[in-house]
Amino acid sequence: MEASSLALIGFLSIFVGILIGGIGIGGVLLVPMLTFVFGMGIHDAIGAAMFSYIFSGIVGATIYARRRSIRWKMALWLFAGATPAAFAGAFLSSVIPARGLEFFIALLIIFAGTNALMTRGQDGQNERTLDGPALVGIGAVTGVGSALSGTGGPLVLVPILVWLKLPVLTAVGLSQAVQLPIAALATVGNFTYGSVNMTVGITLALALMVGAAIGARIAHAVSSTTLRNIVAWVLVAVGIFIVIRVVRGWLGF
Repeated sequence: MEASSLALIGFLSIFVGILIGGIGIGGVLLVPMLTFVFGMGIHDAIGAAMFSYIFSGIVGATIYARRRSIRWKMALWLFAGATPAAFAGAFLSSVIPARGLEFFIALLIIFAGTNALMTRGQDGQNERTLDGPALVGIGAVTGVGSALSGTGGPLVLVPILVWLKLPVLTAVGLSQAVQLPIAALATVGNFTYGSVNMTVGITLALALMVGAAIGARIAHAVSSTTLRNIVAWVLVAVGIFIVIRVVRGWLGF
């Protein structure tokens, strides 16, 4: 790939990193950008994106942990479910198409965003938690769904936690922590069952690290209500975007 294309990928990915660091959702844009705009194959694009999430996860988790926005007990249960599932998802992504799963994820995202909009004003008052088995199950769903679609972890996890009425900052903080093991295990799987374009992967990683650092600071600077509203609207918009992308793929456009 030419140096000018790599530079443009890096520039655009900074904005994706801001979304990932700020609201946990943004990685969904990377694979379409790499495939539709820069002509990469779908499996190579997923491999490069998953590799880059390791580094955005390190930056995001570090900043959220310093602000005490990660509930580590919950995160460990999520790790237990997500880690083996991510490796399995990487294998499945090498042998099956992911459009059906993407469509299901899109409906989940739209539902979670709409539900959050309809229950505005409650965030910050609800400090509920989830038990271990439930978190393991959620982690497993997140690991498989993320590795199959190349979205990292937050895209699947944040809608589930928002729907379950966890505070949005808690949901985003957990997503920052969880994307690291998911991305690491999925990358091991991608190296095992396919290939990872390291040139593109490193370019994405550097850009996402910068963006994630900016986004994480923004998330802690705004009110919980503002963050909840932003997340809700982005969930709805991203869900509609995925539905359109999947339907176009089914129709051959």
